[in-house]
Amino acid sequence: AAPVRGRSRLRRLARPGLTLAAAGLAFAYVGTVDPNEPGHYPVCPLFRVTGILCPGCGGLRSAHAFAHGDLTTALGANALAVAGYFAFAGFMILWLVRAYRGGPTPRFALRPPYWWALGTLALVFAVVRNLPFGAALAP
Repeated sequence: AAPVRGRSRLRRLARPGLTLAAAGLAFAYVGTVDPNEPGHYPVCPLFRVTGILCPGCGGLRSAHAFAHGDLTTALGANALAVAGYFAFAGFMILWLVRAYRGGPTPRFALRPPYWWALGTLALVFAVVRNLPFGAALAP
């Protein structure tokens, strides 16, 4: 992508800033409304119907613990989600720095083999956390 130096710094920072604000509001909400208390959030439909944990099960509890700075509990609730939080943070830092400097917006375009690898990782995570030896990965 071509540099966007012609626009004002404020306009360049608007999109990443709004994205960061939305993520911050989501974490603030989950940090305030405890998912460990029944009735605040819906139960995972896959878990409700089958009793099987999906890759996202425990994600809200993980986000709640992460918002409170409890990384150990966050990892215990959903380690894959925590990896996603850090990946998002890295992408946001890159986007904000580039927007501030007037550089191009970073692209999150992965080649198909990387998407397959991420999908396989999520599938393996889901399978292992449902097996007796992977109980440490279950929320």
